Formats: sequence, C-alpha cells, structure tokens
Amino acid sequence: MGGFFGVASKTDCVLDLFYGVDYHSHLGTRRGGMATCSEQGFSRAIHNIENSPFRTKFDKDVNEMQGNIGIGCISDYEPQPLLIQSHLGSFAIATVGKIHNRDEVLKMIYENGHTHFQEMSGGKINATELIASLICKKDTIVDGIKYVQEVVDGSMTLLLMTKDGIYAARDRYGRTPLIIGKKEDGYCASFENFAFKSLGYHQYKELGPAEIVFFTADGIEVLSEAQKEMKMCSFLWVYYGYPTSSYEGVNVEEMRYKCGSMLAKRDQEDDVIPNMVAGVPDSGIAHAIGYANESGVPYARPFIKYTPTWARSFMPTSQAQRNLVAKRKLIPVPSLIEDKSLLLIDDSIVRGTQLRETTEFLYNSGAKEVHVRPACPPLLYGCKYLNFSRSNSDLDLISRRIIKEIEGDNADNVLDEYADPNTERYAKLVEEIRKQQNFTTLRFHRLDDLIASIGIEPCKLCTYCFNGKE
Repeated sequence: MGGFFGVASKTDCVLDLFYGVDYHSHLGTRRGGMATCSEQGFSRAIHNIENSPFRTKFDKDVNEMQGNIGIGCISDYEPQPLLIQSHLGSFAIATVGKIHNRDEVLKMIYENGHTHFQEMSGGKINATELIASLICKKDTIVDGIKYVQEVVDGSMTLLLMTKDGIYAARDRYGRTPLIIGKKEDGYCASFENFAFKSLGYHQYKELGPAEIVFFTADGIEVLSEAQKEMKMCSFLWVYYGYPTSSYEGVNVEEMRYKCGSMLAKRDQEDDVIPNMVAGVPDSGIAHAIGYANESGVPYARPFIKYTPTWARSFMPTSQAQRNLVAKRKLIPVPSLIEDKSLLLIDDSIVRGTQLRETTEFLYNSGAKEVHVRPACPPLLYGCKYLNFSRSNSDLDLISRRIIKEIEGDNADNVLDEYADPNTERYAKLVEEIRKQQNFTTLRFHRLDDLIASIGIEPCKLCTYCFNGKE
C-alpha cells in the first residue's frame, strides 16, 4: 500500500510536510521520502524505514530542507518521490496505486521510442517512474495525467510538484482517496484526511474519481472535472484506514462499530454465549467494540500487542519473519483467558497463518473456546487494484487453497457459489477453514452486511477481492 501528503504554503512548508507524511506511516513500511522546491531548486530525501520509523530517519532532513511547496510519501514498494527532468520541465512525483497491466504498458512505451528504465532489486521497474514516462508522452502535464488514467489498468492516484505548484489527481475510479485541506496560509493534499487536521487545516474538498486539480498557496483550480463512476476500495474501511479518517463522508471507526454490530446481530441466531469479546489489535478492536455494544457481551483485552519495539507483522519480506513477529508481539493476560470462552474478531483471514497462531496461543494460555468472527467475507481473489499484499498467487489465500482442495480442476468454475453465503459450497468452505484453523466456531461478515456497514451506494464500492466483481 502507501500514502502521500503535499503542501503549498506562503511560508516554509517543511514541518507541515514532515508531519503530514509521518501521519501516513500506518500505510507502508518500506520507504519514506520527501521533496521540496525553493528558489534554489528541488531537493529530495528518501530513506529505508523498515527498521526505524519515519520521524527518526528524516529528523536531520527537516533541518536541512526548505521550500514553500513539497510532496512526500510512505511506500511499501518503490522509492519515491522521484525527480524528473523532461520536455514538460522539472517535476517531482509520488504515486499510490498498482499497475495491473504493467507488462503491456512497458511494451507500449518501448515501442514508442523509450529506451530504458532504472531497475530496482528483484528486476522490477519503479512504478512511479513508469507513470512519469507516460505523463511525459503528452504535450502538457494535465494531458499526461489523463493519459495515465486512460491506459493504466489497476489504480493510480498521484501528486506531481512543479516549481509553480502541485497537481493532485485521484484514480480514474476513485479506488483510493485524495482530500484537499486548507488553512490561512496555504493548501495541502492528503491520502488520509486526519493527517492535516492536527496541522491546522480544515477539509476543503474531497476529489472525485479522475478529478485533477492544481493548487498553490493562494488557491486551487479544477483542471479536469470528477467522473460519476466510482469503485472505492471497501477494504480501506475494514482494515487499512486509520480510525480517525473518513472517506466519502464515512468515518472508519464508526463503520467498524457498525460492522461489529451486524456480526453480533447474525450471532443472535445461534446459542454462542462467550464470556468476553476481544479484537485482534489494532484493526480488530473497533469491530469488537461494536460487537460488544450490540450483544451485551463484555469487551476485554485478553492479550496486548507490544508496540514499543516489535514491528508490524506484515512488514518483513519473508512469510517466516511475518509469522515470528505476529507471534512474539502478543502478550497474554492469563486471568482473562484461563477457562474462558472468547469471541475473537480480526479484520480478515488472508493466509490464515497469523490467526491460527493467535488461536493456538490462546488455547495454550488456557482458553476453553475461541469463536472467530472476521470483519469481512472470505477473500477469494487477490487485489488487482491496490498493493495490499505481497502474495504472488490467489492460492496464497486460505479460502482459495481450500476450494482447490475441495474442487480440484473445477475450482475456478464455481467461485461464484463460494462467494454466496446462502449456498452449501460456502458453508462447506467456512467449516473447512474452521477445522483447519482450530476455531470453536467461525462466521464471516457477509458482503451485504459489509456494504450496509459502510453505508454508501453499493455501485460505488469495489468488492473484487470478495466476489470477483469489477
């Protein structure tokens, strides 16, 4: 994943840029970067943040950089922002998204005369550099951004800074957010709207799908109007979004309360009566609070995540390291676990490894029962639109592995039935996951309930990872 922040101010913007980018640290764990423009030209700093937080790595740069405009980002993949010199002039660019048709785009660019790209480790090409090359195929920056929106299959939201100001463009289908903030001496653009509120900005405008704007410290101009069709990623509310953020007017924390409430209402059909409800920290906590509030079952924290030194579990590149981090960072509270029936809510089950480890940890700590309620439906498809996971195959998903075990070569032909919670195949999938994961009971959040929890028109949401519908 990733996130970015840009600012144009009548005074030096570096501190606002620094804190604005830092507030996106929950969206990525590989690299951070900042670029500014002053009378002396462009300056940039990029650091690896895998083993040290953004603030620590960039503390020195804050004292050395200067300028009234700047952009920065947190990235899980490529180093950025990039500085580009072209026939359109010099600019800095940062992106959030995924180029699903990368090979086709690359072939097209080579056929049109482009000779080379800088290669990253592992033989990959920097996606942001690829986007910059597409923009430079056109006669103006705006036409270049429109060209990106036209040819990229996947998603692409971007900030592009020239010496005069910042272009901000939301993905063609609005799969990721982009919000403009305003205060007395300038404007900012941010992935997360909470990031600028502590810096004194108020929300001025949420860009619509494919909308392009240009802003300076003095004002903002719409260069290309928003399109009507939108496919906002539903998983942002479930997992990636920070609790204080809002997308399309829907707050993340509030949505998660509703999600947990609807899970509890479904459980009223059964006779499961746990001693307490717990959320897998951090993203499962709000869902669990919503469940507890609706059901009347007490909310508790039978285990605590140790955050001072343990990194986030999806950060390491190897699965073995991710498993180790996930296991080591949870510290039990034995008196809240021994001989207790626990209902555990996590944001999702992806590979299944971490939640199985957590369940075993609870049993080994004395739990009598562990009932599991994921806050979204089974994941049946790897995301084509956002870099949510480092998985290379749909078979990395526990749901798809089990379907393959059940159906063999027929698996791809019956996925629609496995996505429908009213079918026998869906029930069989859930039961097999329950057995393999050693849960006492298992019930996933239904897709119709998830959409209702978000509360915006279903046609404006992307649910591809759950049902394959584009």
